[in-house]
Amino acid sequence: MLESLIRPKEAEQKPWKMFFIGLVYASLSLILVNWFFSSDPVLSKASGMIVIAFCVMFSLPFMYRIIKLEEKEDEEIEGFWSVWKVHSDAIFAFMWLFLGFVIAFSFWNIILQNPDLMNFQVGTYCQINSPGNVEDCVSKYSTGSLLNPTGAASDKISRFIAILENNIYVMIFTLVFSLIFGAGAIFVLAWNASVISAAIGIFTKYNINEIPLGISRYMIHGFPEVTAYFITALAGGVFGVGFIRHGFRDKRFLRVLGNVFMLLFIALLVLVVAAWVEVYITPIIFN
Repeated sequence: MLESLIRPKEAEQKPWKMFFIGLVYASLSLILVNWFFSSDPVLSKASGMIVIAFCVMFSLPFMYRIIKLEEKEDEEIEGFWSVWKVHSDAIFAFMWLFLGFVIAFSFWNIILQNPDLMNFQVGTYCQINSPGNVEDCVSKYSTGSLLNPTGAASDKISRFIAILENNIYVMIFTLVFSLIFGAGAIFVLAWNASVISAAIGIFTKYNINEIPLGISRYMIHGFPEVTAYFITALAGGVFGVGFIRHGFRDKRFLRVLGNVFMLLFIALLVLVVAAWVEVYITPIIFN
């Protein structure tokens, strides 16, 4: 039933509707996990991953249908602006979906006040910001203390390179996921939304009134960063569907392949901008 809430064509024509779909999917994921698994002594330890599993299950049908739709459009166009014009509606729909994920995850994470609900996400956040002391970091920040938002690296150039390397790694991971299973990259995207939401909880000290500030803090650079992952996921999915439909020798597949490389180039440029904003702009605004 949930997969029928919105059709791919409708999402492309009115991408803002995906924001509300994201709110519904992420809210249900957290609420169901809190309801069914929070009292289980074993499964509660994996709550963070079960939340993502629910969110992925809700999102997969839509992702699969929209990727198939995009591949058909790729068979007829070529050139940078044509590629962007054809795929921009789908990318905007993904961005709205992601924003819905972030807001819903952040809201319910703070409202439910369950330290196990996003335990894996807090662990990942601590691994990035406090790699030498992850266990103490997780214990401390799952209760709402404020972590230094600038991280441990004092040299901005080194931090920029480190962040860009990590983002490119995630981009490659997203591409591989989408090649193996066209819509499979939704896992990477839902996971990133949940990690950002965990970071927002830490930054706001789990204060519901501070959610807008927390979202602003992380979405300034997080939004373009995740947009790059969406473009990468779209490129991988389009490649996979194009190959299955036509094979390597078909001229239509060669056109699709050229467009895939163009999408990946756009994604890489966006990642560079996102890393620069994270290192040089965000700390100035929220210092």
